[in-house]
Amino acid sequence: MLGLFSLALVGCFSLGSSKKATLKIVLPPMVPAYSGPRATVALADFDVKAAKATSEIGAQLRQMVLKGLTVTNRFVLVERGDNEHAAVTAEGGEGAKTPELIISAAVTEFEPQVSGGSSGIGGGGGEARGALGGLLGSNLNKAHMALEIRVADAATSKVLTTFLVQGQATDISGIFPGQGPLADGLCAYARTPMEKAIRICVAEAIRRISESIPENYYKS
Repeated sequence: MLGLFSLALVGCFSLGSSKKATLKIVLPPMVPAYSGPRATVALADFDVKAAKATSEIGAQLRQMVLKGLTVTNRFVLVERGDNEHAAVTAEGGEGAKTPELIISAAVTEFEPQVSGGSSGIGGGGGEARGALGGLLGSNLNKAHMALEIRVADAATSKVLTTFLVQGQATDISGIFPGQGPLADGLCAYARTPMEKAIRICVAEAIRRISESIPENYYKS
């Protein structure tokens, strides 16, 4: 399944090095290559609702989605009132533009390790947890995250679509080599099942957003 995508923001420091790795972004294969008019969109700051996520994690996830949307070649990404991502906005030589669509997202679940104890199913321990573990196996030790995404018309505020994307993993198979390290704020999850869950969720978000934009918004 992990062969379906390869998308990463790079920023983690390597041991013994003071330099950051080079940015590597690869279009997820489930998003077809595209050439033609593009939709002008703005990606709002992520709302963090998950108890185990922070505003920094939300910002880093937003960066991953932002870079992923850029590499699809389907969007002109602009900012509302700041120049934080001017390099992305100006890519391809575009001048200042007003977004026609606003994409917003909320981090609704962020579980680096779901277990059968206090944070998992049932909340029991001892024999109860052991019996449950025997029935459900590795499902009790699964990293998981979810993003709730909304696409709205910027002029009318009409919501065009909402959907939930999820990523979960119990191992790290399939994510190395070639995808680069995670961004600074996500380094704690590098080479863990949570990294795999993050990459799956972000790639699915890119795919669903790319498929959900109505054709009449492709103008630029």
